[in-house]
Amino acid sequence: MIIGLTGGIGSGKSAAASVFKDLGIDLIDADDLARDSLNINSKGYKLFINEFGEKYLDENKDINRELLRKDIFNDPATKIKLENIIHPFVRSGIQDFINSSKSDYCIIVVPLIYETSSSELYDRILVIDCDVDIQIERTSKRDNQTISQIENILDKQATREERISIADEVILNNGSIEHLRKSVLNIHRKYMEIVKNG
Repeated sequence: MIIGLTGGIGSGKSAAASVFKDLGIDLIDADDLARDSLNINSKGYKLFINEFGEKYLDENKDINRELLRKDIFNDPATKIKLENIIHPFVRSGIQDFINSSKSDYCIIVVPLIYETSSSELYDRILVIDCDVDIQIERTSKRDNQTISQIENILDKQATREERISIADEVILNNGSIEHLRKSVLNIHRKYMEIVKNG
């Protein structure tokens, strides 16, 4: 069984994912695959240079991800070019992960399931949800971004209602890490039950 775990920025996806990991569940984060696909001297890096030249490289020849993030945020054409490079690597990384997974079910952390209309790729979708003011507070503490930058990101993401509309399970993560841990444990039991009953 393949679970898609999703949620908006600052909702607590990574925290929930790490609890599942502690429970022995195989898990992969699509964002990590996307990031790794552009590591220096990788195949994706070479394709990136072919497409964009050296304008995004820093003095160490690494990709300046901050600058790139800003440009793709403001320019849809750049975003599409970048996605055309990254997505095949992400897809093949996810497929390799699924093929090699040994746990009773596995989890793929994907921030934009709703936005990419890809819900049919998963057996179940778990949404980590929280109030918008909490998203802003958590993200500003973590990412060193201004409130208006975070609000901009939130505007580009699906609304809470849109995300919940594709969910099989929802964890409301407005509280403590302990509350999140208990919620994850309950969902884990449910998934184990589903797997057992086939």
